[in-house]
Amino acid sequence: MIPFFPPDLFEQDREVLIDLVHEIGTTPDQKFILGTRTAAFEDALRTLYGAGDAIACSSGTSALTLVLRAMEIGPGDEVVVPAYGCAPLANTVAGLGATPVFADIDPWTMVADPRAMDDAVTARTKALMPAHMFSVMADMPTLRKIADDRGVRLVEDSAVAQGGVLDGRPAGTWGDAGVFSFVQVKTFGTAGEGGAVLTADPALGRTVRALRNHGQEGPRFVHQRLGLNSRFDEILAAFQLHRLPGLAARLERRARIAAYYTERFTPLRDAGILPPPPGRNGRCYYVYSLLADRRDALRDHLAEHGVASHVYYPQALPRQPAFAPYAPAGRSWPHAERAAARQLALPVYPHLTDAQVEHVADAVCAFATEGARR
Repeated sequence: MIPFFPPDLFEQDREVLIDLVHEIGTTPDQKFILGTRTAAFEDALRTLYGAGDAIACSSGTSALTLVLRAMEIGPGDEVVVPAYGCAPLANTVAGLGATPVFADIDPWTMVADPRAMDDAVTARTKALMPAHMFSVMADMPTLRKIADDRGVRLVEDSAVAQGGVLDGRPAGTWGDAGVFSFVQVKTFGTAGEGGAVLTADPALGRTVRALRNHGQEGPRFVHQRLGLNSRFDEILAAFQLHRLPGLAARLERRARIAAYYTERFTPLRDAGILPPPPGRNGRCYYVYSLLADRRDALRDHLAEHGVASHVYYPQALPRQPAFAPYAPAGRSWPHAERAAARQLALPVYPHLTDAQVEHVADAVCAFATEGARR
């Protein structure tokens, strides 16, 4: 079986990680959070992405919460989010007492539809929060203009998009703030949880930095504001610094696998299988997702041929029980609901062999051919 997410993501780094645990655990200062390694990792992120500030925190979800808190979003406010995606898009907003307002998505790329987001803006809207999805970045130039024209903040959920570049500008740097996730399966994943906030707004960066550490800004144990515990781990900071030089090569391998898949699958459109749009501009290759009319049958076929696949988000966000209070009666989000019924992700991690990649593609093409014969 070719696994969807492999169990040996960090096998080559096993000894390094063990050594880092010992090294940091036996240093005289015994500092396991927010130490010199975290500061060095933040500096590396600032340099890599050309960001004004980078603040490492405990997860991508907490990064979104920190940003929204720093923007003083709360009860009575609205944040426009895509109707299809990961739960934190809505629950971080709702958790602050604000209202997530769902906008439909592009039917092909599955990212936020700028026109739908624009149409969802009201007098109560404080921010737009688009998310990059699977292997495609949202249309950030258009969303940036909408946010500016409407006088609202733009929060860029780049949790899956480390390494993505759109029109020469890195993912995470288009919004007033952008966030990354370093959970292990992401393109720059680590051996655990982690996240980061990128921003060019110095005041916003200072506030996020204080909020992640119980609201402390300046002297320890002096709290200027209500904060959270969203601090970053020194062991993981050191591990990410170790893995950073190899990131570009891992991203390149993902991009080549994705390009091969797209070349093989583009002729299958009439058979009900639609790959993402070709090209590299605005791509991130976290996972490679198809849209398939007979999604469940394709998933079963792949399993029979030794290929694990994955269904993300089998319900649109407004159809999830947790978010029902924010889904007005009579409203529909047809593109989001259709994506939830058709999306299927294939393995695309960098240490797949060429033979494994070809086997995955062959299995998908065989399914399409068998369907055409019927």
